[in-house]
Amino acid sequence: MKKFKKLVAIEPVSLIPEAEKELYQYAEEVVFYPDIPGSEEEIIKRIGDADGVLVSYTSRIPGEVMKACPSIRYIGMCCSLYSEESANVDIAWARKQGIQVLGIRDYGDRGVVEYVLHQLIGFLHGFGRPMWKDEPVEITGLKVGIAGLGVSGRMIGEALQFMGAEVSYYSRSRKEDAEAAGMAYKPLKSLLRDSQVVFTCLNKNVLLLQEEEFNALGDGKVLFNTSIGPGFDSAALEKWVRREGNYFFCDTKAAAGDVSGDFFDLTQVSCPGISAGRTKQAFVLLSQKVLANIRTFLEE
Repeated sequence: MKKFKKLVAIEPVSLIPEAEKELYQYAEEVVFYPDIPGSEEEIIKRIGDADGVLVSYTSRIPGEVMKACPSIRYIGMCCSLYSEESANVDIAWARKQGIQVLGIRDYGDRGVVEYVLHQLIGFLHGFGRPMWKDEPVEITGLKVGIAGLGVSGRMIGEALQFMGAEVSYYSRSRKEDAEAAGMAYKPLKSLLRDSQVVFTCLNKNVLLLQEEEFNALGDGKVLFNTSIGPGFDSAALEKWVRREGNYFFCDTKAAAGDVSGDFFDLTQVSCPGISAGRTKQAFVLLSQKVLANIRTFLEE
């Protein structure tokens, strides 16, 4: 197996200690930076003559950075890569220059499912917080809509279905296996109109819900966003939340997007400010996938 001459993690990349040690098997020199670079100039300085680069979701590597660092052969994204368009690395530019970019995905989904169950059950029963209705309500019979039936959306749907919810979904493509398992497909507006609780489980930068969709959702509803970033127009979300009887849940403030300063002080908004997917087990899985990508590149 070939080795990198120099492998640089330009910022904290969430690898477990054992994985950091393993990196020394794949490079003659390994450099870790403990903080997030504040500019493209700093990123260029940190990369220098490295032929391998590791980056998390907190920094961007555009074409100009790669152009200034001609030794780069490989960029490993230690974060979710859903599409070239949403990536924080200019993958199209890298490909033209012969630089391989590999990312990972589906490493923090179980924590997200646990977050959903914790928040939803607490809200339905009034465990440690004001209760949704006048009396406790079970998940059994709850009408749930999943917008985006990828891995995490499917896992949320299956968990709630196991608890007795009536689960419907909307996705760009029909999922025959999900429908065979009892999840009904509905067009988006029908899903929003018919559901009591809706989950947006979308790829990064997909803003599915605009004001028209929030009007279809109507009032007296609960919306969870488990997407990376907002899955909607934030102004339309805020207008909807401020209407009577509507509730919004997200794990981090970034999941609400650009909202007013008092948005998270609203009683109908719940945000613990902790990323649900960043668990001990998720970091192990992230590390395994990052190392597997490096081995794949070096063995080619």
